[in-house]
This record gives sequence, structure tokens and C-alpha cells, in this order.
Amino acid sequence: MVLSIGTIGAATLVAACGNGGPGGGDEYTLRFNHVLAESEPFHEGFENWAQAVEERTDGGLTIEVYPAAELGVEEDIIEQIQGGANIGQNTDAARLGQYVEELAVVNGPYFVDNLEEVESLADSETLQTHLEALEEEGLKVISFNWVQTHRHFFTNREINTPEDLNGLRIRTPGAPIWQESVRALGAEPVAMDFGEVYSGLQQGAIDGAELVYANIPAGSLQEVTDHATETGHILLINFEVVSAEWFDSLPQDYQQALVEEADRAGMETSQTMEDQVADIRQELADAGMTINEDPDVEAFREAGDAAYERLGLTEVRDQIWQEIGKG
Repeated sequence: MVLSIGTIGAATLVAACGNGGPGGGDEYTLRFNHVLAESEPFHEGFENWAQAVEERTDGGLTIEVYPAAELGVEEDIIEQIQGGANIGQNTDAARLGQYVEELAVVNGPYFVDNLEEVESLADSETLQTHLEALEEEGLKVISFNWVQTHRHFFTNREINTPEDLNGLRIRTPGAPIWQESVRALGAEPVAMDFGEVYSGLQQGAIDGAELVYANIPAGSLQEVTDHATETGHILLINFEVVSAEWFDSLPQDYQQALVEEADRAGMETSQTMEDQVADIRQELADAGMTINEDPDVEAFREAGDAAYERLGLTEVRDQIWQEIGKG
């Protein structure tokens, strides 16, 4: 897979002579930002990626990883990346869809079902075309092999079908693909930051949230919700983004190291998170949460089509599916 993560502006490159590494002597630094805590598997994965790149380039390219949005808000960071800053950001297709609308399709309902299908996206000419369009906006995707498992519904009532969500206010991020996905699946979407979900549930501002399993103990949300419904409606793919200007300024072997090591670390981290789901599920069940492992997923899949239709993404979804042999 040849894609991209991280950013650095040519004007802000950290360059020094005499390194002797494969890049020809110059040293480069990428400051990489993400919103997750240091305890999250993604943070360890990013650190592993940084170590592998530094070793492979003999110290010529180093990545400094900043957790918990230490460098700033995601949207602001992306703007800095566009301007050529030496910053990278872990983000999602919903946000990138604000620059190239078609990319939002990746965060649509049931777009992909497993890690094998995520890897196969590298073979989609249609997706590559949209990633090239994103580069024209100054943003280069280095990897999208970073997957935070499936999203499910967490509520205080039993859910089996889309009709059971009617009238429920469900927290989701504010981007159109998220909002329309939740609406298509039967609920009323409410845009809310993750940090506000606990109090929102506690105070009745929302009736539930759609999240990955790892989010629940991380936010102590088992204290304010008692039902998990395993719809698996979105497999949460993350994109690692850097400045296109900076990436092009790197020696070719540094570019290759950055991409290949991001893909490798991403898939390893994604599998680690997938392996942890069973333990988290059991932990929540032991705490008293009711786990519905058998809702009417086919009904949810069928309902999810409306999100693509409302956003005009059905055609691009079908084209990508054809190219990766899905559907």
C-alpha cells in the first residue's frame, strides 16, 4: 500500500548536515499529533512506527508523537498541515471529506467489514484518485491501515432493529457522513465531543452513543449506559496525514520508509485492538451491561444505504466495492 501519514513544511524542516544516513545527510523531524490518551493502543502503535522509521533511516527521519491533542485541535492541525507545517495528524475520512467529498464514503455504514477489506482498499483506483485530489489540497495520506474496531450503539434500552432507535438522540461526531449514518440507521444524531458524552447521558441530553468498545471503559460510560447493541455499523478507519509539500521534499527512501512502516505498524495495532474486544466486552458484561450480540444486522445494513443516497455517495461506494471485490 503506498499512501501517507504525517506532515512537515519545507520552510520548517529541521535540517542538519553530516548525518550519513541513507537520505544523503539531511535530518528531518515530524511532529505527530493525535487526540487519544497515552494508554490507548494507537499511541503505542505510533511510537512503534516512529522507532521503526528512525532505525530504518539511521536517525535521518525522526517522528515525535504527541498524544491527547498536545499540539492542538485536530481541525486546526489539519489547516497547519495544509500550510506546510512539519506536523502530522491522525484523522478520519469524515473530516477529510470536507476537502474531497468522495473520501467521506470510507466512514459510511458497512463500507468495509474486516481488516482484510481495509487492506484491499489499496487496490481501488477510485480511492487512489480521490487521495490524489486531496494531495492537491496540500494533504497527503501516508496510511489508512489504522482501524479502531467496529462501532456499536450504547443505550439504556434494548435495541434490535432500526425501528427501536426511532426518537432516540444518539451522540455522534458532527461531520455529515456521521450524522447521516446515524439518521439512516433510525436515530436522531446529536453532534457532541466525546468528553461530553458521560455528562450528556447522565443529564439526559442524549439517549445513547455510537462508539467502539474501547471507548466505554475509557470514558467510564458503563456507569451511565447499560445496553450494548453489536450493530458493527462502521469499521472505524483512521488516516495518517502529512503535508504533501513536506512529503515531496523527503528523499525517496525516507518516503518509502515512512509509508511502509506506517502501514505495518497500523495493521499490527489494528489487530491488537481487535484482539482486545472480547476482553472489554466481558469486562462490561461483568459490570452489569447487557450485550446484544444478535441484533437484526441485515435490517441495519439495508437502512444504512440511505446515508449514501442522501450524500450522493452511492456511486463511488459501489465503484470501490467493485474494485476490491466486495458486494
